[in-house]
Amino acid sequence: MEPKRIYDLIPYLQQNYPNKPDLFASKYNNVWVKVSINEYDEKSNAVALGLLALGLAPGDKVASVSNNRFEWNFLDMGIVKAGMIHVPIYPTISAEEYTHILSHSEAKVLVVSDKFLFRKIKPIADKTPNILKVFTFDDVDDAENFSSLINSGLNAVNTDSLKKLSDIQAKITEDDLFTIIYTSGTTGLSKGVMLSHKNFMYQVRVLKHKVNINSSDRSLSFLPISHVLERVVIYVYQYLGVSTYYAEGLEKIADNLKEVQPNIFVTVPRVIERFYDRIIAKGKQLKGIKRSLFFWAVELGLKYELGNVNPLMKIQLKIANKLIFSKWREALGGNLKFIISGGAALQPRLAKIFWAAQIPIREGYGLTETAPVIGLNGETAQDAMIGTVGPKISDEQQVKIAEDGEILFKGPNLMLGYYKNPELTAEVIDSEGWFHTGDIGEIVNNKFIKITDRKKEIFKLSTGKYIAPQMIENILKQSFFIEQAMVVGENEKFPGALLSPNFEFLHNWASRKKISFNTNHDLISNSEVELRFRKEITEFNKLLGKTDEIKTFRLVGEQWTSATGELSPTLKLKRRQIYEKYNNLIAEMYKK
Repeated sequence: MEPKRIYDLIPYLQQNYPNKPDLFASKYNNVWVKVSINEYDEKSNAVALGLLALGLAPGDKVASVSNNRFEWNFLDMGIVKAGMIHVPIYPTISAEEYTHILSHSEAKVLVVSDKFLFRKIKPIADKTPNILKVFTFDDVDDAENFSSLINSGLNAVNTDSLKKLSDIQAKITEDDLFTIIYTSGTTGLSKGVMLSHKNFMYQVRVLKHKVNINSSDRSLSFLPISHVLERVVIYVYQYLGVSTYYAEGLEKIADNLKEVQPNIFVTVPRVIERFYDRIIAKGKQLKGIKRSLFFWAVELGLKYELGNVNPLMKIQLKIANKLIFSKWREALGGNLKFIISGGAALQPRLAKIFWAAQIPIREGYGLTETAPVIGLNGETAQDAMIGTVGPKISDEQQVKIAEDGEILFKGPNLMLGYYKNPELTAEVIDSEGWFHTGDIGEIVNNKFIKITDRKKEIFKLSTGKYIAPQMIENILKQSFFIEQAMVVGENEKFPGALLSPNFEFLHNWASRKKISFNTNHDLISNSEVELRFRKEITEFNKLLGKTDEIKTFRLVGEQWTSATGELSPTLKLKRRQIYEKYNNLIAEMYKK
C-alpha cells in the first residue's frame, strides 16, 4: 500500500527493505553509528509513548532545535506516531526568534541537540510558560537526556500501549496538520507554516520518479534538517531505501564526502560557490603546464551549453574530464550522480562548469508554503535548462505569471495556512486559491520556470528606473573578493552596494601584497584594498546594463551570517536588518 501519512513510511520500509542496516548513520567518537529500520521503528514508538507518558495528547506541539543526526528522526517519527505536531526550529536564529516561536507555537516539550544550544535556549524556555520539559540529545550537565524519554517509552511498551498508538494513528487523515515550520523570513518575525501529511507525501510520491537513486545508494545530509527541502528529501530517501549519512558539520563536509562517497546531496548555492572558490584557489597554486591545463579546463567548462556541445568540444571535454575534472569528482566522493540546489539562485556559470565536469547540479524552486518543491531541473538536456529552476514537477500543479510578473501557484503541496494568522493567509492565497509566491519570474519555452527577483526587493531609482537587486548581487558575488553583496539606492540616482568581503581570500591577498593590518576594519580602510575592490566593481559592471551599474560602494568589516542576523538560516539577505545596521554607511554613499 502506498504511504499516505508520514508514519506509513515505517511499514513500507519494513516491507520493502527489511534487512537494510544503515537507513541512517551519524558519526560519534570518529565511528559511523548506523541505524536499522527496526531500530527506527522501535525508538520512534518509544518516543511516542514517552511523550504520552509525560501527559501530552494528540494535537500537542513538540519543538526541536538540533544539528543533523539520526536521533532527530526518532523524535520526528515519534511525534507524528503520537498524533502530535513537530515544530522544528533552526539552530542559528536569534534569541528574539526563539522566544517568538516557542511561545507562538505553544510547544509543550523542547528537544535540543547539545550543550551550546541548551545554554542558549534554556533561559528562554524557562520564561516560556507552555514549555514543560527540555531534553538534550547530547549528555549535558543539569539537563535531562533524550534517552530518558526513550527509556520511559520502552518501559511502557505492551500490547495495550501499542494499540493506543494504533488507535491514535487510525484517526489521522492525510489532510490533517503534520508540522508547523516557521519560515526563516527576511523581514519581521517568522510565520508558522502549517503543512499536512498530504503536502509532504504528495512530494514524496512525485519526487521518487524525479531522482535516479535507489536502495543501494547513499546520501550525505548537511543542509539543516529543519529546512523544509532537506526534510522532504529525507522522506524521499526513506521511501526509496536510500541510506542517509549525517555530516558532522559544515567544517567537516570535505572529509565526510570522501568517507561516505555519496551518490546525492542537497545544498544551497553558497556551499557550491565556496567549493568552487577553493578549487580555483588550489588551481592558482599550480605551476607551468599543470596550471595552464587547469585553467584551460575551467574556461572550457564556462563555455559549456547543456544539450548543445559540438564534436570538437566533446573531444576537449573528454580530455578535461580525464585530466582535471576527475579530481573535482574525487573531492566530492567520486560517486555523485547529481546535486540538488535550492533556497537561492545558483549562478549559471557554476551550473555550466559543474555539468561540464559531469557533476550535474539540478537547480530547483519552492517555498516553505509549498512543502516545498514547485520546479526541479531534470537529469537530461530535455528536462533541464541552466539559468532556470526547471519545469514544474507534476501536472497536478498549476503555475502562472500574474500581470505584474509574480509567480502564482496551486497544487496538492500548498500549505493549510499560517498558524494563528488567517488574515495573512488570506493575503497570500487569493479568493481563487492562487498562492502569491512573492517571486518575479517567467516561463521559458512554455516549460521552464525562471526566477528574476523577489517582488518586495525590487526598488525604483529617482530616475524612475526599476532595479532588481538579486540579479546584480549574484553577478558581484562571482568575485573571489566578495562573500556577500547588498544592492541599495531606492529613490537615489544610481545603485550602490554594501560589500562583505571574502575575508579568507582577502587576507591571503593582503599577505601577498605585504599589507599589514590588525583587524578586518583596519584592512578594509586600506587605500590599496579599496582600489582593488573598485577594480572588481569596474570589471563586473561590464556585465550589467548602464542603469544597473554600481556607481558607489562601501566595504563592511564583518562577515554576514545567520548567527549575527544579516542572513536568514538559508543564507538569504535580511535586508531590513542590514539597512538598520549600516544606515549611516548607506547615507554616506549618497552624500550630496
